[in-house]
Amino acid sequence: MFDPNADKSPFHEIPPVIVAFAVIVGGIEIMMQLSTRGYIGGEAGISWRVDAIRAFGFYDPIFEYMRETGTFNWETLGRMITYPFIHFAFTHAAFAVVMILAIGKAVAEVFHTVSVIILLVVCTIVGATVYGLVADTQYPLIGSYPAVYGLLGAFTWLLWLKAGATGESRLKAFQLIGFLAALQIFYRLAFGGGNEWAADLAGFAAGFLLSFVLAPDGRARIAGWVEVLRRR
Repeated sequence: MFDPNADKSPFHEIPPVIVAFAVIVGGIEIMMQLSTRGYIGGEAGISWRVDAIRAFGFYDPIFEYMRETGTFNWETLGRMITYPFIHFAFTHAAFAVVMILAIGKAVAEVFHTVSVIILLVVCTIVGATVYGLVADTQYPLIGSYPAVYGLLGAFTWLLWLKAGATGESRLKAFQLIGFLAALQIFYRLAFGGGNEWAADLAGFAAGFLLSFVLAPDGRARIAGWVEVLRRR
């Protein structure tokens, strides 16, 4: 029997905002791969990745200079939302794309598109801010992982909510983030590394907390909080 859905792309099942994010991240990485191999950009293309990291990566010294001098400009602040689109290598970007599609699909099927965009942007900024406060290094923060962990925070919130509704232990909702955090700790102890973990965990915390107000029933929840405060 003919199946009208047989030729449909699997991307049709993923909300457009998540597909767009993954395509941009993946597209930039493909461009970097092609330039490194000399297929595009000529001789200058070989240094595109390094140039992009310098131009769009988030650097703690720049952040510290802003804080100490109170000198804020759009070029510097822009780094707080551009760093997720640049990665160190193909595997760094590929794993991010996989997580964006997998976790993002689950979140975006429940949350409104605007809420997902707000979640991604805020978690990205929070991740950079915490990295700037915690890190004391010349090592740049790049990669989509603070935003990915923000999606993971929202996904954990959904599991946490479901566990509460079914009477199960809500601690089970945190098993995935617990596993990933333990994996990061092991990797850092075994191979070293920077302070990206701080940005990732900050993104997760921001995603989890934002879900209380960005979820479809967020307005009702806020109204309930306001009413409780009024009665006090």
